[in-house]
Amino acid sequence: MVEERFLLDTNIFVTPYKSYYPFDFAPGFWKQLTSKLSLEKVTVMDVVRDEVIKGDDELSEWIQNIGDIHILTRKDSNIIKEYAGVLSYLQNSPLYSDRALRTWSEEGIADPWLIAAAKAYGYTIVTLEASAGKITTVCNKPKIPNVGKDLGVKCENLFSFMRKTGFKL
Repeated sequence: MVEERFLLDTNIFVTPYKSYYPFDFAPGFWKQLTSKLSLEKVTVMDVVRDEVIKGDDELSEWIQNIGDIHILTRKDSNIIKEYAGVLSYLQNSPLYSDRALRTWSEEGIADPWLIAAAKAYGYTIVTLEASAGKITTVCNKPKIPNVGKDLGVKCENLFSFMRKTGFKL
């Protein structure tokens, strides 16, 4: 059996930092996350790292100072191929508007890259983004869990990831 591998969304870093696991209150969370990021089964995309660094805060410093972190790049040919497929899906789906496609096509938007990388390499995306449920009208704001499901990509939340990787708080 193949060990599950995880790809972390930007909100896995930003939301805990700003909301319920700030560095001064929950240093154990960040210490454990740092150690998980050194495992081959836990990966961050360059676009996610770049989004975190843009914050120019303690979180930005933290991610820049992690020495042993697995980074996937948008320059990977398998990911680029899948990225084109993700955008093609949005373009051809009656569920998503042209605005949704334009937004996800913008440079630096991590969502389609995460789905592409997960498709290319069999990752489970870890995100705090919730599914929009069954989409019944044309949508302007695609959600990773919805598009991922349609394209055969598994998504789960932070707490499921924490349980599976043995976090103890």
